[in-house]
Formats: sequence, C-alpha cells, structure tokens
Amino acid sequence: MCAQLHFNTRKETGVQLDKKHWYEHAPKSVATSQVGKVTILWNQQLQIDRTTPNNKPDIIIRDKEKGTCMLIDVAISGNRYVIKKEADKILKYKDLTIEIQCMWNVKTKVIPVIIGVTGTIPKPFRKYVSNIPGKYDVKELQENSHIGHCTHTLESTNVKVQ
Repeated sequence: MCAQLHFNTRKETGVQLDKKHWYEHAPKSVATSQVGKVTILWNQQLQIDRTTPNNKPDIIIRDKEKGTCMLIDVAISGNRYVIKKEADKILKYKDLTIEIQCMWNVKTKVIPVIIGVTGTIPKPFRKYVSNIPGKYDVKELQENSHIGHCTHTLESTNVKVQ
C-alpha cells in the first residue's frame, strides 16, 4: 500500500516514473519533480536541529511552491485498534512537525493511513487520503493492504510464496 501511495504521488506531482504500474514500482529514497518544486522522500530519516526519536515517516512530500509538507505514515493494525493507531501516529510525529515547520518554513501535517487487518478504516480515513496527491480508491487500498500484509506475514514465518 505504501508503494502505491508513493507511485501515485509521484505520478500526480510530475516526478518521473520508472515503471508503468504501481506494483512494479520500486520507490527511490529521494525523488524530485523536473521543475524542482516537489520533493518526495521515501523511508528517510530527517536531519533536524533537535533530537527526536520519531523522525522517519514512510513518505515525506515537500511542496516548495505551495509551502507545504506532508508526513505520511502507513500501518496495518488489529481491527480494534485503528482509532488508537491513528491517534498514536499523529502524536508520534508532533515534535517532527514542529521542527520541519521551523526549519523549512512550511505548513506541515501528519497523514496517518491506517487500515485494519480485515479492511477496517477509521472515520477520517477518506479525508486523510484525499489530502495525498493522486487518485485513490479506498476499496483498492484496503485490498492491497491485505495482500501486502499477508505477504509480509508469510515471509516472516518462512513460508515460501509461489
């Protein structure tokens, strides 16, 4: 699901794509639009002035033209905990949000993308996803998160997937 968000964001912001479909896409650490207005960071730890334990969201989108920055953090959670996980993600990056706003002089927001293992989503999920550049179908994100979760679960239990 994270790769899908990264791919669609690159597509929407004019950052060059290396593949035709999101499922073939291998995200690069740093990608910049051809004009240099948008920078997308993938799984990068930010160097900031203060020490903060949580400074590595899944995706960071910095739009210099609009003066905005989005910290996107994705999680697959137990169904009972999607609302708690959402709140945890927002609080987790509070210090980083403040530091980025001061360093880069941009309006910064955290976008938690949380889906339960059976597809449960928190109420504001659609609102969060609508803030991310690109077009997203909630049902498709739910299905893709489930596929990715199963793959990771099978890999962690040493089951070979054919």
